[in-house]
Amino acid sequence: MPRSVNSVASRRRRKKILKQTKGYFGARSNVFTVAKNALEKAWQYAYRDRRNKKRAFRRLWITRINAAARMEGMSYSVFMHKLKENNIDLNRKVLADLAMNHPESFKSIVNKVK
Repeated sequence: MPRSVNSVASRRRRKKILKQTKGYFGARSNVFTVAKNALEKAWQYAYRDRRNKKRAFRRLWITRINAAARMEGMSYSVFMHKLKENNIDLNRKVLADLAMNHPESFKSIVNKVK
């Protein structure tokens, strides 16, 4: 009995990979084995950087809050400690937004915790 190869499924699988690597440089976009390796590496980077993005944004927010707090004569750590003492539950994302876009609101929060 001859060997049966499901070429329809194989072709579909290869086409799916090559479709996802469209726009990659050189052989990475049209040679299946190279494209498959490039795509797997891209997925690894994407998975890793979805987590790193959260870290990067937190660092950015802390930097912005620190800069705004220092303009009001208070360090970041002291400011955050006083927020916790006064039971003001604003996260860093909101505080950074206030510091950047609504400095008068941020100033009132700083004055409240002083």
